[in-house]
Amino acid sequence: MSEKTIYLAGGCFWGTQKFFDQFAGVLETQVGYANGPTENPSYQEVCRSSGHAETVRIVYDPEVVSLTQLLDWYFLTVDPTSYHRQGGDMGIQYRTGIYYTEQEQLPEIEARYALEQQKYKAKLLVEVQPIENFYPAEDYHQKYLDKNPGGYCHISRDLLHLTGK
Repeated sequence: MSEKTIYLAGGCFWGTQKFFDQFAGVLETQVGYANGPTENPSYQEVCRSSGHAETVRIVYDPEVVSLTQLLDWYFLTVDPTSYHRQGGDMGIQYRTGIYYTEQEQLPEIEARYALEQQKYKAKLLVEVQPIENFYPAEDYHQKYLDKNPGGYCHISRDLLHLTGK
């Protein structure tokens, strides 16, 4: 099996992780802080505008689920025209982004992005760039909504249970 990795910033990382954990072909997820200027920030630093994005590292099996399918699902959970905000969460850490690990992923990302752009008059504000850095979040953030089912999430609860998994 050949694994691939993509990093998706979709606002608060709790819901994004819970959302992607439900799909076949998603082998592993981890929440963390990506593409910021400092090493190994704490949650408190990220909340004080450190410049990192709350991001989910997704390891997937491309023989089971394509990157395009992952991006189709991703766009179900974000407002791609919103600047540094998703739902009630505001700040640079809640920006949206698709951070790729291999240059070969870029054409597929660009094609799916262009398709999404056709749905909006406003320019999409989802960053598309290589992953520069990723620091795992503290343990209490990992699988947070599994541990705290009533926790806040900007993603509709209906979307968190699409597959019954």
